[in-house]
Amino acid sequence: MSALVWQRQILKRFLEGAASVDRIWRVHTGTMKHFLRMLIQVCLYFYCKFLWRCLKFVMRKLTGRCELQRICYNTKPGASRTMKIETSLRESKSKLLQTSVSVHPDAIEKTIEDIMELKKINPDINPQLGISLQACLLQIVGYRNLIADVEKLRREPYDSDNPQHEEMLLKLWKFLKPNTPLESRISKQWCEIGFQGDDPKTDFRGMGLLGLYNLQYFAERDATAAQQVLSDSLHPKCSKFSKAEWEKKRMDKAIGYSFAIVGINITDLAYNLLVSGALKTHFYNIAPEAPTLSHFQQTFCYLMHEFHKFWIEEDPMDIMEFNRVREKFRKRIIKQLQNPDMALCPHFAASEGLINM
Repeated sequence: MSALVWQRQILKRFLEGAASVDRIWRVHTGTMKHFLRMLIQVCLYFYCKFLWRCLKFVMRKLTGRCELQRICYNTKPGASRTMKIETSLRESKSKLLQTSVSVHPDAIEKTIEDIMELKKINPDINPQLGISLQACLLQIVGYRNLIADVEKLRREPYDSDNPQHEEMLLKLWKFLKPNTPLESRISKQWCEIGFQGDDPKTDFRGMGLLGLYNLQYFAERDATAAQQVLSDSLHPKCSKFSKAEWEKKRMDKAIGYSFAIVGINITDLAYNLLVSGALKTHFYNIAPEAPTLSHFQQTFCYLMHEFHKFWIEEDPMDIMEFNRVREKFRKRIIKQLQNPDMALCPHFAASEGLINM
């Protein structure tokens, strides 16, 4: 009996030892994987920091041109060129080049002269280089300044005691409902254009004045289309889709949405696309110089048009699906903007004169 107990104890200790060895092996394997990841990261760091600089040096000796020259001469104008120039300047070891992407617009010409001197490039022999660099820097600096302008509007709250704010709000009603007078400033009528209550100021909390600016721009610059989108949002089945299209898409429910609230939400989408840098592709392709607030508002109009069509095509079960539809729409826009040749080119009144500026 004692021999049996003794054998069981030996077997138990053997199994415990095996389990310990297995744990040690797993820890060791995990440590090795972590070490290999760290080693790869270190190698990549040294490659980017040193080998890439060596490659640039070799390329300059072989071609007789610096990286900025090679980009300007070998890449077509637009987002492809400007984004490569921006990356080259930011990653340069020269302080002058690093700070050139954030200079004041009035200092761009002087900055380019300093860059040409630093790179020992004769402007008389390479006149086109200065022109190309100037166009790129105007776009880069302009995009940075546009973010600041948009952020300023977003941070400014709607103030009902400010006559300018009140005037903009009343104009929004007038543009969207030109044949229906507003009975009073505080009124349930605001729900007719998609606000949640009898006083719209509470709906502007998230996006501040930026939401109102965008809605008014859309309603004023493209009044016919804005009124049509408003009408469709209230009565989707009265939209421009034919009966055959409705039946083909099986859109029997035709759920509407709140125009103004969705406009503020799309403003948030446009804002995040701008701040994240996703809109660089679009702006660098449509604005030959610095993108402005008008370009941003024109982009908002485009997104409103596209989201309206997307909403109807998605045919959601109810308004509770809004976040799902919005996220799907956001991913589609981001995918489009990943194409360096992409420009969100709308074809409506608000965009006239902007695409070929």
